[in-house]
Amino acid sequence: MENWIAVIDLKAYYATFECVERGLDPFTTPLAVTDTERKGATIVLSVSPYLKSLGVPSRLRRRDLPKNIPGMIYAKPQMEKYVKKSAEIVSIFLDFIGKEDLHVYSIDESFLNIGPYLKLYKTTPYELCKRILERIHKQTGLTATCGIGPNMFLAKMADDKEAKNAKDFIAIWDYKDVPEKLWPLKPLSEMRGISRGFETRLNKLGLYTVYDVAHYEKALLIEKFGIMGEDIYEHANGRDESNIRDKYIPVNKNLSLGQVLMRDYTVKETRLVLKEMCDELCIRLRQTHLKATGVSLMIRYSFTSNLPPFAHQLHLEATDLNSDLLKAILYLYDTYIEDGFIRQIGISYGGLVEEKNEQLSIFKNLEAVDKERNLYHALDEISKKYGKNKALKATSLLKESTIKERHNQIGGHRR
Repeated sequence: MENWIAVIDLKAYYATFECVERGLDPFTTPLAVTDTERKGATIVLSVSPYLKSLGVPSRLRRRDLPKNIPGMIYAKPQMEKYVKKSAEIVSIFLDFIGKEDLHVYSIDESFLNIGPYLKLYKTTPYELCKRILERIHKQTGLTATCGIGPNMFLAKMADDKEAKNAKDFIAIWDYKDVPEKLWPLKPLSEMRGISRGFETRLNKLGLYTVYDVAHYEKALLIEKFGIMGEDIYEHANGRDESNIRDKYIPVNKNLSLGQVLMRDYTVKETRLVLKEMCDELCIRLRQTHLKATGVSLMIRYSFTSNLPPFAHQLHLEATDLNSDLLKAILYLYDTYIEDGFIRQIGISYGGLVEEKNEQLSIFKNLEAVDKERNLYHALDEISKKYGKNKALKATSLLKESTIKERHNQIGGHRR
């Protein structure tokens, strides 16, 4: 059985989706996906391939978009539609391969283990991937690029460095291509897995090209950078032992929720937002039939406050009760908060455990516990059936409340 991996990446996904929905050609249409109702500092989520051809970067702030492009289209994000279309494309992959050979890396990128299917389809890696890309375009109108290699690393490098500019958007990198295509790359941040900061550290060792890293002493890289040093050495030589079928299972499970506030909040106003976030995270906790044995809180102040951020955690008995978890979060908040304006909040429920039976305690009124749990289960059912904004606390009407706006968003962007 041949070992071949393909990485399939939707080209300028959000922007191309918006062009297709409007019946426009993304390769000739100047379109940027951004919310024009927000300030000019808001992020542009995606720009069309046409704008990229003019040198406009994929990620920038709306105020930095060129002002002299005629016919410019600003498309509001439609995250719910993007997620549904992404799921449709994943279903296309599953028409060709089994789910154990698919790794969905992000909303617009997936790795496919196609080696086991070549004999079945009596075809080559190139031809199978071409069929998949043609099916995506025919069914959705979207354009995808594809990198193919004997492992995940080379497949990704083939996609990033060659497929995106290839005539048919497909590129194959094999081990024999490493000296010619991988080793000459510079700066080092051109190689997947090396950040600008890590590149600087490697430069201090006299390493400026991937060839330099590939021919450096492996033991010295491990000594200086640990497992990261071993990884970049192997990758620089085109080797990667990652297996799509080895699914990652985190040792420590947790649920988290965060938000960047749209203005500076006072210490008092932030308490309400924390209560709303705790309630939201409790819903997710009950949906997974788990209980938390710890909470954590992160606060980042506005730059005008000139205060350092903080993050603290607290252990507690396993619980899924809103009152218990809110009490713990507010304890952390009241203990460590300083008088200043707040701009970012993050909370997390950790140490998640399956606990079917309630642990008895002389300090708990079990009747009150059952009453609270039944109340929130009923509210969960109402939200599930009629929508999240159909059963809210009266405090959601206050001006500092953010819950209704967040319920109309996915990933911080409009549905």
